[in-house]
Amino acid sequence: MSNISFFYPKRKQGLALGLNAGLGNAGVTTMQLLIPAVMTFGVIGGSMVLQKDSGTLLGKIEAGTQTWIQNAGFVWLVFLIPLGFLIWFGMNNIAVDHVSPNIGNPAAAFGKILGMLAIAFGTSIVGLYIILPSDSSGLGAPSWAKWPVMAAVLAGTVWLLKQIPGAVRTNLERQYRIFGNKHTWIMSVIYTMTFGSFIGYSAAFALAMKVVFGFKHIEIDGVLTHDTVNPDGPPVLTCAWMGAFIGAFIRPVGGWIADKVGGARVTQYVALVMTVSALGVAYYLKQAYQSETPQDYFVPFFLIFLVLFAASGIGNGSTFRTIANVFDREQAGPVLGWTSAVAAYGAFIVPQQFGEQITAGKPEIALGAFAVFYLVCLVLNWWYYLGPKAEFKNP
Repeated sequence: MSNISFFYPKRKQGLALGLNAGLGNAGVTTMQLLIPAVMTFGVIGGSMVLQKDSGTLLGKIEAGTQTWIQNAGFVWLVFLIPLGFLIWFGMNNIAVDHVSPNIGNPAAAFGKILGMLAIAFGTSIVGLYIILPSDSSGLGAPSWAKWPVMAAVLAGTVWLLKQIPGAVRTNLERQYRIFGNKHTWIMSVIYTMTFGSFIGYSAAFALAMKVVFGFKHIEIDGVLTHDTVNPDGPPVLTCAWMGAFIGAFIRPVGGWIADKVGGARVTQYVALVMTVSALGVAYYLKQAYQSETPQDYFVPFFLIFLVLFAASGIGNGSTFRTIANVFDREQAGPVLGWTSAVAAYGAFIVPQQFGEQITAGKPEIALGAFAVFYLVCLVLNWWYYLGPKAEFKNP
């Protein structure tokens, strides 16, 4: 993404960044389609026996069936090994004298990268240890602790990276100037609305279908129970991939439209659609979670959720277009990377909030909270990029 922000003119960066990141996000759909399939036959290593019924796009797999779970990891080597050669011999690093550091020979470059990754892994491991429950080898901190812990992991990683001596530190000090720009923080929030929702909903979509629509919700002695399997529930693995598929492949369209009419304008419509869609999904989730026949509410839930995915994908493209136009060429790359890193926490926050609210018997609360967040993003986008006091007019 940093190379794209240098290589393409600003008027084309919405489409260019949308294609790059949108096709990259298609990995979510690829995972949801490919992994269940390759686990059903032998490729590498021995097999194990399923303890519970499962299912794939190829059909239901009953308990007692052999499966090859290790293929879920090994299958990626089929793609990664040839891609490694293509990247090594086919890609060009766009070096700019006053921006790019001298990375040295390949061995030195890999050493620097591995060192920086080690710092990030270290802070993440500490954060996970604090958050994880005690029966999972964690410290067992209360649920509210996840918010300050995530902030501390981000801040700690950024600070420790800056302590690296030499050319890396000099380069990072230039990149860290983005933190003194208020638009970095504004766009981090707005981009979390789009990409954070996309990556988080990719997991939560399947979770909602399985837990809310996969069971009957029966009142017994005045208590609503949720442990009766619904034989008419939706085929989760057959449907779950569609949301991520739409969100990923519509992203370049969002970038292309933003190049034509302006990124902030597209983002404004996206925020409005996401707010309304989240409230719609919340309504049908609530109805389904209180019904003995939740499948009656599945079609509107499913269709509105797909609209939510589509809007998040379009917004992914439009927000990248805004970033590319608000920041100069030196800062655009770091801001793109920073906002993407922050928004990726949606993969953790969204499913966990869903899970917590489902456990509490109120899954609609999670969607309602997301709708409020989308409204905040709508106001921020209008105030800073569309309103009469906008510093950058519809970037």
